Amino acid sequence: MSEDLKGKVALITGANKGIGYEIARQLGSRGATVLVGSRDIGRGEEAANKLRSNQIDARTIQLDVIDQKTIDSASKQIEREFGKLDILVNNAGIASDGDRLPPSQVDIETLRHTYETNVFGVFAVIKTLLPLLKKSKAGRIVNLSSGLGSLTQNSDPNYEFANAKSLAYNSSKTAVNAITVLLAAELKDTSIKVNAADPGFTATDLNQHRGYRTVEQGAIPTGGYAYAAVRLASLPDDGSSEGFFDENGVVPW
Repeated sequence: MSEDLKGKVALITGANKGIGYEIARQLGSRGATVLVGSRDIGRGEEAANKLRSNQIDARTIQLDVIDQKTIDSASKQIEREFGKLDILVNNAGIASDGDRLPPSQVDIETLRHTYETNVFGVFAVIKTLLPLLKKSKAGRIVNLSSGLGSLTQNSDPNYEFANAKSLAYNSSKTAVNAITVLLAAELKDTSIKVNAADPGFTATDLNQHRGYRTVEQGAIPTGGYAYAAVRLASLPDDGSSEGFFDENGVVPW
């Protein structure tokens, strides 16, 4: 086991399955204590047990990003047990069947429901846990975004996913990108780095496993200049901040 993250505490939201679980596994395999954030404590414990069977220091933490009480409780638990948080990966997200309609036909409730988790949930978790991240010598915040949130790519008719015009999901990830940029600017004079990661079209429950990338690929790419979630979570002191990356490098906003 590589121990370059030994002593680090990492919280991953929605970590009981999919990309979140794989991010937890890879961070844990590098020595970090991983906190498996899960709405369902039972499913979270199942995931943590599986990680522990692979000699990873994994703990379960109940956290529903749209329930402030659970976020507050998680913050108190982390402070009580560790006194700090080194890595926060905002992975939890949703997509709605009602978002498959043309943008003008999407129901406003679909938009609200998607934003509640993908945008407001991300912000609520960051805002609540930021004091603990400031107690770290080198805090890292990674927001799981998507190439579908790139306005540049969405406006390019030659973009690989040019036909994927899901109003709620795409725009929610655009909002996540904006949160990333603005927060990184606010924290530029601190040791905290804030970045967004595009895991690519990965097979998960979110897309009914239609993606052609595995969760392993979605968590960390194999390319040379390629920052995805795991690499962004473990950036050195001179690493990038206020960026958007996939396996090929920088993704345009």
